[in-house]
Amino acid sequence: MMKTRPIVTRAIPVLALVAAPAFAQTSPFSTGATAFQTDLLTTLTPVAVIAVMALGVAAWFNRISWGWALGGAMGILLVFGAPQVVTWVRTLGGV
Repeated sequence: MMKTRPIVTRAIPVLALVAAPAFAQTSPFSTGATAFQTDLLTTLTPVAVIAVMALGVAAWFNRISWGWALGGAMGILLVFGAPQVVTWVRTLGGV
């Protein structure tokens, strides 16, 4: 005599083929924050270019020290490179 399998045992392979992958939803806060960051950096890019030029001219004419000019340029570099720095640190931590 042939044993009948429970319906659950027969349904598992069928459900495995039918199941769709679940995609994670993005947070509205994350989307808004990213859009704000993009808009802010787009607006401040010309200001940063002018600031680096002004720092260079002021250091060239000996109005400020080259250390201050270099520090200002490094600060601007960190502000505009923050997303890449965060991504790099996250990959180092395995997150």
